[in-house]
Amino acid sequence: MSLKDEMKKTASLALSLFILITVIFSGCKIEFPEDIPTDNVGVSDSEIENYITDSSEQGEKYSSASDSENKKEDKNTSSSQETTSQKETQSQQERPAPVDSDEPADKTKVYYCTLSVDCLTILDNMDKLKEEKLSVLPKDGIIYKERKVIFYEGETVFDVLNREMKKNRIHMEFENTPMYNSNYIEGIGNLYEFDCGDLSGWTYSVNGWFPNYGCSRYKLKDGDKIQWRYTCDLGRDVGDQWFEENNR
Repeated sequence: MSLKDEMKKTASLALSLFILITVIFSGCKIEFPEDIPTDNVGVSDSEIENYITDSSEQGEKYSSASDSENKKEDKNTSSSQETTSQKETQSQQERPAPVDSDEPADKTKVYYCTLSVDCLTILDNMDKLKEEKLSVLPKDGIIYKERKVIFYEGETVFDVLNREMKKNRIHMEFENTPMYNSNYIEGIGNLYEFDCGDLSGWTYSVNGWFPNYGCSRYKLKDGDKIQWRYTCDLGRDVGDQWFEENNR
C-alpha cells in the first residue's frame, strides 16, 4: 500500500470518528446521505478536508441555535413569573385599608355602586333554621335585589346599606362596637346571627373580597360592587376564606 493510500485511509478513519463524536454531542441521529461517501474510494484529500470544515460549521450553527432557544425559554419563564407576581401585588394594592374618620360625606360629589342582600345559604340549611323564622324567610332567598345606587364622597359600606334599607322599608338592626370603631350588623330582614346555626350571621364583600374589618370602615369608590350575604358557616359557604387563612 502506497503512502498516499495510507493517508487516505487515515483521513477516512478520522472522518468517521469526527462524525460519531458530532452525533453524540449534538443529539442527532446518524444519517449517511447518498452523496456523502462512507469509505475512501474515489475521495480526494481536498474533498475530505472540505467535508470536515462544513460539518464543523454546521455543528457550531446547531449549538448556537440551541443556546438561543434555551435563552428564549428562560426569558419566557421569567416573564411569566414576573407577570404572576405583578398581578398578586396589584390585587393586594386594590384592597383598601380601613379608615377611621368621622368627617361628614361631601354630598356635592355623587358616585354610583351596586348593592344586593341575600340569604340564599339558608335555603340549603333549612334543618338549622329556627322555626319562628320561616315566616320572614324570602322564598327565593333575595332580600334586596342587586341594583345601582348612589353614594357620596367619603361614605362607607354601612352608609349605603343603612340608607337603602330605610328607603325600601327593610328591617335592619346594628350595634356600634367602639372596640372596632365600626357598626356591627346584627340582623337584616328580621334574620339575625345564630338564626340558622351557631356559625351563622351576616357578612359583606366588595368586588368579591371579604374585608376583615367592619363595614363602617370601608370607604367606597365609584363602581364598587357591595354584596351582603347571610352565612351559615362562618363565611365559607359564600366564598370567604378568612377563617382558613388565619387558622392554618
